[in-house]
Amino acid sequence: MRIGTRGSALALAQARSVAAMLGGSCELVTVTTSGDRDRAIGDKSRWVSELERALLEERIDIAVHSAKDVPAELADGLELVAITARADPRDAICGALALASLPPGARVGTSSLRRHAQIRAVRDDVEVVSVRGNVDTRLRKLASGEVDALVLALAGLERLGRSSEAGGALDELVPAAGQGALAIEARAGATSGSVLDRVCDPDAMACVMAERSLTRALDASCNTPVGAFGRRVDGGLVELRAWVGLPDGSAWLADRLSGDPDRIGDEVAERMLAAGAGELLRRAARLAEQPA
Repeated sequence: MRIGTRGSALALAQARSVAAMLGGSCELVTVTTSGDRDRAIGDKSRWVSELERALLEERIDIAVHSAKDVPAELADGLELVAITARADPRDAICGALALASLPPGARVGTSSLRRHAQIRAVRDDVEVVSVRGNVDTRLRKLASGEVDALVLALAGLERLGRSSEAGGALDELVPAAGQGALAIEARAGATSGSVLDRVCDPDAMACVMAERSLTRALDASCNTPVGAFGRRVDGGLVELRAWVGLPDGSAWLADRLSGDPDRIGDEVAERMLAAGAGELLRRAARLAEQPA
């Protein structure tokens, strides 16, 4: 089986973990995406479009993505066929034990608009600065003193064997939809169920799909700070947490509701839109598009 992946250390580690689950003869095929060439803020499709093209051209059989990078709408003829068992979905702080332990004026680095907004909502007395590059590059910037702390995905640190860099997990932040999970994309109907059963975790699949339904119903993009996290609860239900706000953290909405996995995303989105989430997200998008 030919497994398509980006060429970063994290992406390759993720693809190798899927290959190990599949067993048998697997070949990793590295595909350079527009996101690899230019890490400036843009649509999520920059991380997956070239991999989708490779699928459609039958140069690969499946593509492995970080689920949080997969846009709400896939290319025609493709589908998400599996979600792997989820690693720790929380954000982690590096260089400090917690957001609360940072002194006023501390410089906190992140490349995520969602993290920027939520950090500012929790600590409006710290400075949040943009730090880009792969995990190693960002950790070097922390070590060199460019920032006082970094916020990264705990799952990414764990997959790279760098979990010791985390000072603590940030339970107060709502993760991005799909964070901590790997998504397997394939041509519709081209992958056998017996193969998918080796990698797919039903609980993770239900939760990530509920999160994606929420962000789709909110019409969220990379320019809108949105958090969405689902977890299985009793009775086969999914409890879904959601957060939307302005990039500076000055205004935000949060919700939490349990329900049927197939409907809970739309239900929470409807509640949040009724409470004014649509206007918040429109304001957030306008602010994000303004020149720095």
